Amino acid sequence: MRRSNQLVAVLSLILTFAGSLGWSQLSQAQSWPNKPIKFIVPYPPGGGTDVIARIMQEPLSQALGQQIIIDNRGGAGGSIGTDIAAKSPADGYTVLFTLSSHTINPAIYPKLAFDTEKDFLPVSLVASLPQILVANPDFPVKSVKDVIQMAKAKPDSVSYASVGNGSPGHLAGAMMASSAGVNMMHIPYRGGGPAITDVIAGQVPLLWVSIPAAANYVKTGKLKALAVSTVKRSPVFPDVPTMVELGFKDYEVDSWYAMFVPAGTPQAIVEALNKAAIKVLAEPAVKEKLLGQGAEAVGSTPAQLGAIVKAELVKWKKVTKDASIKAE
Repeated sequence: MRRSNQLVAVLSLILTFAGSLGWSQLSQAQSWPNKPIKFIVPYPPGGGTDVIARIMQEPLSQALGQQIIIDNRGGAGGSIGTDIAAKSPADGYTVLFTLSSHTINPAIYPKLAFDTEKDFLPVSLVASLPQILVANPDFPVKSVKDVIQMAKAKPDSVSYASVGNGSPGHLAGAMMASSAGVNMMHIPYRGGGPAITDVIAGQVPLLWVSIPAAANYVKTGKLKALAVSTVKRSPVFPDVPTMVELGFKDYEVDSWYAMFVPAGTPQAIVEALNKAAIKVLAEPAVKEKLLGQGAEAVGSTPAQLGAIVKAELVKWKKVTKDASIKAE
């Protein structure tokens, strides 16, 4: 009898704790947001992820009624900032704003300090766009064909930059070299901004990077565009050919940008944040700004983004293995 009473008491405590936890989360969700929200962008200012995040910043602040603060935490192909986000409080006031390297990094970094699926809840896709191959204007090539010929004539003499190991640009360059049967040196940077600065200065001749990071420099002649990584041409640069058009069969590296929150964030907050993002992405002014950077506005449900993450973790694991892509 005494044992039975003890069991009842323990169960009562568990139910009371669970109930208070549920009530606490409900209360927290109902009052959210009542202070500024931090967007952790795991890349430095000036890169594609930063550009897209800042396009979303003001309209999303208006939709939520709270200021959104951009916190750039670059390094290790985005994994440093992602780890910071993973370990942040799950209260809806920290959002990871990242790109598709989120699903690539687990394939090339053997020991990440976080779990891409378990440590995050998906919120919404934001935008989708190609990577673009750009070159220093003085680099003596006019096409991808010229780049490949140069790499064949002088093995390991041609290098290309990207925003970091495991980035879509890294994969785009590695797939180009692998498909053409040449060796090219990959130079990883901490983000698109620093990489573009060095390519313009002539420190590195080539760069695979997202269109938002390079668009203005191509338009002003500070960089020359050679190809895009998607099956269709970019509406921003309709004269720039795709890699498929240039003879690279089955070549596609489609970059996406998305929002995640730390695991444990109340579902009501995830849904509210998703609703606000979808509303903002439907605004003509936001669509136009994204399109001006070569990006297509793409909202989604949390479940749809979760399915993409799950599928791409499998896809990129195979691609990186087949192309022997590793973190340098």
